[in-house]
Amino acid sequence: MADSDRTSLLSVYRTAALIKAADEKLRGLLTSGELAVAYYSPRGQEVLAAATSAHLDAQDYLVTTYRGIHDQIAKGAPLDLLFAEIFGRVTGTCKGKGGPMHVTHPSTGVMVTTGIVGSGLPIAVGLATSSSIRGDGRVTVVCFGDGASNIGAFHEALNLAAVWKLPVVFVCQNNLYAESTRYADGTSAARIADRAVGYGIPGERVDGNDAAATLDVVGRAVARARAGEGPTLVEAVTYRFMGHYFGDPGAYMDADEYAAALARDPVPALRARLIADGVADEATLADIEAEATAKVEAAAAFAADSPLPGVAELTSDVYREAVYHEEVPA
Repeated sequence: MADSDRTSLLSVYRTAALIKAADEKLRGLLTSGELAVAYYSPRGQEVLAAATSAHLDAQDYLVTTYRGIHDQIAKGAPLDLLFAEIFGRVTGTCKGKGGPMHVTHPSTGVMVTTGIVGSGLPIAVGLATSSSIRGDGRVTVVCFGDGASNIGAFHEALNLAAVWKLPVVFVCQNNLYAESTRYADGTSAARIADRAVGYGIPGERVDGNDAAATLDVVGRAVARARAGEGPTLVEAVTYRFMGHYFGDPGAYMDADEYAAALARDPVPALRARLIADGVADEATLADIEAEATAKVEAAAAFAADSPLPGVAELTSDVYREAVYHEEVPA
């Protein structure tokens, strides 16, 4: 294994461990009643997010969904500010006004977190259009679920991106469920990646729980976009270990399928691979995990100690301040 590959895989594990620790902390706070917010766990999709963002610079753009904390962390959003936003505190990325479903942090390229299924796709095309016009070299990655591939915005976005050869990578995180609907019950295509053919762009399907394979596929897609060769549709097959939302028991998930997915948990699988391939030893990985836990605990403490937004925040950061005046009789 080349040194660059070893370094990349270890970096992916470092990010995945941080995502896993953050998710476990937030679910623990929700379970104990110390936190009460809408939350969508990305458990099971940590490696996919880490491998996807490994090819992006801070200046590159990311658009993700309300199940997007794994993407946000992988892209580099500061953990303390991210937790503060989830806690609804004024120190958050959006001063507590966005919450977990509407996180943005432009300085690290986290441009939009959308609360409407599929709505991030045309936004990503807009960002990529801007980059194309400006010639700024940025690549936009938009992450979405398999359910979003069935709405009109998906097809419109792919079509326009293909026509204009935009620097955008469409990453479908296919976790096999659109909310509570199984993939086969709502999608006619056997493979979402096959839909790329209709727009004349490359479509690649990859095991999103395989760090090396995902690094390879997304790396090619990002390189194409950066070279001006246009968009790619990547279908990364993964699995969602939790219900659609926190509190959803997931009774609609097949028990045998679920057990098989848990047995292939991508985080411990990558951990075992790193040790087996001699990339890292047990002590090194234990240190990485301890570091992740310490960062998460510090972020949670920062968020808990931060103040709530004041009343003045109701009228700040708006497009235009409200102007009131009395009607003048005709």
